[in-house]
Amino acid sequence: MYIIKLKNYHPFHGFSAIRRIGNAETMTGLFTVCLDKYFVIYNDFMQTISVESGEPINVIQQQASQILDEMGHNLKLGAIRLFALSLSKIFKRLYQKVFVNQEGIQRLARAIQEYPVVLLPSHRSYVDFLLISYIMFTYDLAIPVIAAGEDLGRMKFVGPFLRLSGAFFIRRTFHGDKLYWAVFSEYVKTMLRNGYAPLEFFIEGQRSRTGKTIHPRLGLLNAVAEPFFRGEVYDTYLVPISISYEKILEESFHVQELLGAQKSKESTSGLIKARKILKDNFGNIHIYFGQPISMRSMASSVINRSQYNLLNRHSLQRPSAEVQKFISDMAYKIELHQIANMVLSPGDLIATILLQHLPMMNYNLLVEKILFLRKLTEDFGGCIDWPESKSIDEVLHSSIFLHSNIMAIVDRNLVLLEHNVTETLTEDLATKQALTFLTGACYRNKMLNIFIRPALVLLAFKTAKSLQKDDIQRSFCFLRNLLSKEYILLHDYEEQDFEEGCSLLAKFNVISGTSYDAFMNENNNVAQFLYGMINPVLEGYQLACTFIKQNMAENFTDKQFIFEARSYVLRQIVTGATRCYDALSSDFLRNTLASFVHLGIVKNNKTSSGAYFSADVNAVTQAIATLEVSSRKLPASRL
Repeated sequence: MYIIKLKNYHPFHGFSAIRRIGNAETMTGLFTVCLDKYFVIYNDFMQTISVESGEPINVIQQQASQILDEMGHNLKLGAIRLFALSLSKIFKRLYQKVFVNQEGIQRLARAIQEYPVVLLPSHRSYVDFLLISYIMFTYDLAIPVIAAGEDLGRMKFVGPFLRLSGAFFIRRTFHGDKLYWAVFSEYVKTMLRNGYAPLEFFIEGQRSRTGKTIHPRLGLLNAVAEPFFRGEVYDTYLVPISISYEKILEESFHVQELLGAQKSKESTSGLIKARKILKDNFGNIHIYFGQPISMRSMASSVINRSQYNLLNRHSLQRPSAEVQKFISDMAYKIELHQIANMVLSPGDLIATILLQHLPMMNYNLLVEKILFLRKLTEDFGGCIDWPESKSIDEVLHSSIFLHSNIMAIVDRNLVLLEHNVTETLTEDLATKQALTFLTGACYRNKMLNIFIRPALVLLAFKTAKSLQKDDIQRSFCFLRNLLSKEYILLHDYEEQDFEEGCSLLAKFNVISGTSYDAFMNENNNVAQFLYGMINPVLEGYQLACTFIKQNMAENFTDKQFIFEARSYVLRQIVTGATRCYDALSSDFLRNTLASFVHLGIVKNNKTSSGAYFSADVNAVTQAIATLEVSSRKLPASRL
């Protein structure tokens, strides 16, 4: 076997080199733990890599050591203290209040004492992983070891400080690098087996720039699950954490990236230049530590762990279909827990209402609509941080002021900036309008998962061949599959989602009827609102389909599609053919392409030079017809 130590090479029991995974002290609420374990990669695996690459085994060993040097954390309590002191000052400047659920902290403290713990926060901002470490320090809990992108590790001064604070740095993609995967997965598994500190990573893999939860990345979760599957730990606790921002620190950068701007590389100079944001107010943060999820309980009667007894420790064999499905289901359930515990702010409600009444709306109508939406959101299970001690005027004015970069009150009307103009619409002006619209959409999108199931049922009534339940359910399943890349929906839960949507609509008299046929009340205020929430997505998918049919029938790349489809939509906006600014978003266009591939509307042809796409013209035409029916406007609301 080949044993690696994190610092200072020296001989050890006849092996050529060793390296410690860490010699860091971490404070818990009860005791200090000192890790003194070794990182092991077996020679048979090294030999396999050597044979496949043609490199001598000593070169492979050196490469493994170099990977670990670049990756490993070096957690030091002194750095953590300095880190916490600095963050305390910064957070007090940026945020009004940070709320944490105390019962969640108490559950986490108990879990850390029992089994290895993996913290899984939602990811909307770079602040996320700083925030969790700060809270763990404040509550005297073990500081987590955090998976971060290697670009952060390269930042001068900042990278080494983050490493001392518990960050380890990994590549965004491994590109089939077997050695890198072996070192990375063994590093993660060693930390779990020894359990000296919680492990933290973002299951979404990157920050969401749209306010929607991104579909999970499964690589790290696979590595986390393996020690349990192999019986190396009795259980592992997965803790979903929901972080809700009243205003996101990087919102302007996110929207610019959605509109095609190059992502700025993380750098120390960029961080220094960004210090001007310390003068701004970003409202409140809510952090909800969810119920720890026992991997053992989830796997009980689902996974046969005996299959792992016959596998080599470093086998590169893909997990079985049974295991892959389990990991995927577990990841989606974790994300649904994150979504369920998100806290909405009045600003989210204001953005949602305003985007349905562009370019402006009367202030009195806003008040009426906000009261309606607040009650509806709470009735649908959403949680809103509403200051009960303030009048509704105070709440609305303070929230509008917080988001004054995108909205303002002008002559008793609430206006979305850049949209209330009389000049001729040009591509430059439309792009400015898209910046404010997509910023508002980031807050509107936080509410989508609350309403998506009843909204899909509402659309199913419109597109079904008849109002018999079976036809409506078939239409629901098609729409659910079509939009499955936009929202977090559990696989094989179509029937449960359909029944939940029907139940909520029936509660508000949107639908009624028997199990054989049904009736939809399209004039219902709830129906009008739900349709306003889902219609931009349908219109955007319809635009994407039309663009593919007219311009890109075959042999196009995903980058070509995103660039050219955005240009097409922008031209349509300028001519007045559409007002669907959502369809200018790179993430939205990427989701539409993935959805079309998933449904067979577009084929993904993988070649040695990359992936190329081609459209099934008949399927595209059929999808356009379905989307046209879905996107027809309902009768005007009575409100």
